[in-house]
Order: sequence, then structure tokens, then C-alpha cells
Amino acid sequence: MSVTYRPSWLLACTSTKRWLRGSVAPTVALAPFISLSQPSSRSLPVGWVHDICFDVLMQYRPEECTVKAAVGDSVHVHYQGTLSDGTEFDSSYSRGTPFVFTLGKGQVIKGWDQGILGMCPGEKRKLKIPPSLGYGDAGAPPKIPGGAALIFHTELVKIDGKEQ
Repeated sequence: MSVTYRPSWLLACTSTKRWLRGSVAPTVALAPFISLSQPSSRSLPVGWVHDICFDVLMQYRPEECTVKAAVGDSVHVHYQGTLSDGTEFDSSYSRGTPFVFTLGKGQVIKGWDQGILGMCPGEKRKLKIPPSLGYGDAGAPPKIPGGAALIFHTELVKIDGKEQ
């Protein structure tokens, strides 16, 4: 069963069914992304940008979810990246090795830094990322055209904890 987290600032996107760009807020409460049962006071670091059409769909969460990915954690993520038309542009599954990065340090696109936050090992999420949180108007030629919306099927394999 998939659960879609749609915070109040996302309703404009789902009602208009189009990508809206440029919404900026210094902090955004992540309660809808962190817990199904309890609100959270965790927020994105000051200066992070959110887009009202950034969508996170939880596809699977283990029953035991006591450790969650936080800013500064080194995380191992398996993923498949596609364009909105379904064309695959990259996949860690095909390489057989998860992608490793430090969460919240700008080593990946903003949509990943925000979408992986709060995941627990074994959790699977589908991230629908607008261009403003992906590769923007420039894209990442030749596989990702400018202004492309991206869809990532992600699975958090492991959290190593804070990098020193």
C-alpha cells in the first residue's frame, strides 16, 4: 500500500495538476514526511528551498523504524531515476551497488536531500521532483533535458551515521 504525504502547501499543486515553481520558505515542517502517527518539530535547515509540487510517496516502511536518516548522516540508497515519461536515465540497481552520500550537504540534487530525510533502513519512497529541486533549466545532458521533472524510486539500504 502506498501512502502519499501531502502537506498543506502541496494542495495547490495537486489541485492544479501542473508544476508551479519558485516558492521559497526558510524552514518547512517535515511532520508529514517523518511520521505517520505523530507530528514532528524537525525542519529543513535554514535557506533550503521547497517547491509546492515536490511529492513524496511512501511505498514501504518496515514495522521497526527506530533509526531515521538525518542531516549529516552518510546514507546508502538504491534508486531508479526516470523522466516523467518513464524513460530511465540512471539506476544503482543495474550497477548492483547503492549510491552513498552525506545527507543535507549538497552532494545530490535538493529533491534528494529533502526526500531521503527521515527515511529508515528498508524504507522505499517514490520521489516526484520538480525541475527547481532537480537539475533546473540546464538539465544534465544528454540524458536529462532542461526543465525536466524527475521521478526516483528509492530504497534506503543503510545509515552509517554522522560523518566526521
